[in-house]
Parts: sequence; C-alpha cells; structure tokens
Amino acid sequence: MDTLNFSQFPVFTTNRLTLRQLTKDDKQNIFALRSDPQINKYLEREPSNSIEDAISFIKKVDNNIKNNNSIYWIISLTTTKTVVGTICLYDFSIEKNSCEIGYELMTSFQGQGIMTEAAEVVIKYAFQILKLQKIVAFTHIENMNSIKLLTKFNFIQSKEADKENPNSTIFTLSSHRLI
Repeated sequence: MDTLNFSQFPVFTTNRLTLRQLTKDDKQNIFALRSDPQINKYLEREPSNSIEDAISFIKKVDNNIKNNNSIYWIISLTTTKTVVGTICLYDFSIEKNSCEIGYELMTSFQGQGIMTEAAEVVIKYAFQILKLQKIVAFTHIENMNSIKLLTKFNFIQSKEADKENPNSTIFTLSSHRLI
C-alpha cells in the first residue's frame, strides 16, 4: 500500500447484496443502527439519540473518505434496496501496511450469512486492490457472532489483551491466510 485514494468509491455487488457509499438519505437507517441497544451492547460508543446525531456521523464519514482516512459502505439487499448494515475499513497504517475492519448489522438480518457475504468482498478488496498485508479487528469478548465471523475468515485471535479495553479481544488476518 503506497497511498490511499477513495475518490473513485468502489461499489460492490454480490449474489444478494450491494455495498455502496453512504449518503445523507441514509440518515434514518444510520440512526436505527447506531441507536439499537442490541447492536450497541458490544460497542464502545455513545448511542445515537437523534437524527441529528446520525447526520453528524454521516458528515464525519464523508470527511474521512474525502481525506482517504477510511472507507465505509452501506450494505443493502440488491433486490429491495433495504439497508441492512454497514462495513468499513479504517485506521490505515502505511508503516504496518494494515487497517482495521468494522461492521454492524441490523438485528432482524443477523444469522442469515449477510455479513459473511459482505466481509468476503471487503477483505478481498483490502488485500487484492489496496495491497494491504494485515487486517485487524477488535471485538467484545462476549460477541460470539462477531468472533464466529472472524474465525470463519481465518482471523487469528491475539494472545495479548486490548490494553485500552479489557472487554475486547484482538483478531488479525494476514494476506497469506486469505480465504
């Protein structure tokens, strides 16, 4: 990875899903995701309390993409355009040739293989297009769905604890372990 340039935002389509750029029209869905107590249960963030919080978050994401600091996709069902979640790559390190992956899925769509389908595309993008060597994920020690997803893609759980958050565990995927 030399430098990042997300000015040509990559849109992906799978069998069931479309991964596309976030827009202001997504404010209601972002609010639903970020205010859901079930989703926030394992995340270290303040839940959204209003549509204004969602709009502010969208602006932050847009700025991060414009500055090539992160890339953030809306995950929607291709046939109905229903927004079901998000997935992102962020915390890029040119020195370590790595980034972090994050994701969230509406509770009513969990357990259907949707995040597996989305993560596969994003992981391949990170390794094959961005030429990263490593993807890191932090997940809550009790978030079994996330742990199951990461191990499905051959992420390896670190023996070291997350010093900043003892309730999180660190997983790493190296490009040579790609699915």
